[in-house]
Amino acid sequence: MGPLNGFKMIEMGGIGPVPFCAMMLADMGAEVIRVDRLGQAPLFPEPKYDVCGRGRRSIAVDLKHPDGVAIVLRLAGQADAVFEGFRPGKMEELGLGPDACMARNPRLIYGRMTGWGQEGPLANAAGHDINYIALTGVLHAMGERGRNPVPPLNLVADYGGGGLLLAFGIVAALLEAQRSGKGQVVDAAMVDGSAALMALFYGLWGSGLWTEERGSNLFDGGAHFYGAYETADGKWVAIGAFEPRFYGLLLERAGITDPAFHEQMDRDQWPRLKAKLAEVFRTKTRDEWCGMMEGADVCFAPVLSFGEVASHRHNAARGTFTEVEGVLQPSPAPRFSRTPAEIQGPPSAPGAHTEAVLTDWGFTAAEIVSLQASDAI
Repeated sequence: MGPLNGFKMIEMGGIGPVPFCAMMLADMGAEVIRVDRLGQAPLFPEPKYDVCGRGRRSIAVDLKHPDGVAIVLRLAGQADAVFEGFRPGKMEELGLGPDACMARNPRLIYGRMTGWGQEGPLANAAGHDINYIALTGVLHAMGERGRNPVPPLNLVADYGGGGLLLAFGIVAALLEAQRSGKGQVVDAAMVDGSAALMALFYGLWGSGLWTEERGSNLFDGGAHFYGAYETADGKWVAIGAFEPRFYGLLLERAGITDPAFHEQMDRDQWPRLKAKLAEVFRTKTRDEWCGMMEGADVCFAPVLSFGEVASHRHNAARGTFTEVEGVLQPSPAPRFSRTPAEIQGPPSAPGAHTEAVLTDWGFTAAEIVSLQASDAI
């Protein structure tokens, strides 16, 4: 019974940001039906490991068969939103572009997820997260001083600037459609989303407070008071003591009396102070530092592995992680006081619910038998 309960959406099966967007929408209560390609091989050895595929049912359709196209158009006629992640023009080639779908349903929100956008010199080029963040300045800012750029997993373009941006765009368009009675196309490009995530840093750079040299700034590991440090047992802790009073408490809890640390914002001293602070943190284990700093206003946290996160007392208390069919995964977020989000079900194998979904969406038994006979489903 999440805040999107009652909304019906069609996800054109894909990888990366589109499944993540669908997971977010399904966690919020929307009924999301995933349209997989007929005969598509699963990405994981078992469906339960496809965490981004949770909470929705799947139908398997031959999108090159006219009856398969007709199925999707019929579903779109009943849906509040359709979203896809193909290259520009591919859905039009299939006969499932915005014009075709919105002709069936003028209130339809049509979400489009691409790397480069629907137009532009690179619109039809292949790419991945690392390419999109390279073009927007994100990758240039990631890494150690004097070293090569380091990709931040594929979190920035695929998920933050991609899937979340598309989910936000769909919900915003649904709100507008409730007033206007009209649908529209949402063009969510990962280059645009990655650029948007860099808003703060372009402001810092423009004001002269950020340099283009990696590993030499406040939040990129350049500052000694904002970074990760190895402990005596080979584990790590993270420090973010930016504000002066938090920084002072860090020095106090760490037992640091060296006057060199008093000039917190002297950038010329940061490399030397970082080396000194590294020596301090190597004198105790991670658990010892947790006992001295965790919960205090030091801006401190242990660096936890995948296997450790669920048992940490804060994550456990909030239920930040959960298990579905024995697979550890993040719980739905954000949280709502009256219409709580929840995982609607485990991930589905492609085509696991074709007959049930079509029945629920108004197809007769005879129609389903005919579609099976024609190999459209």
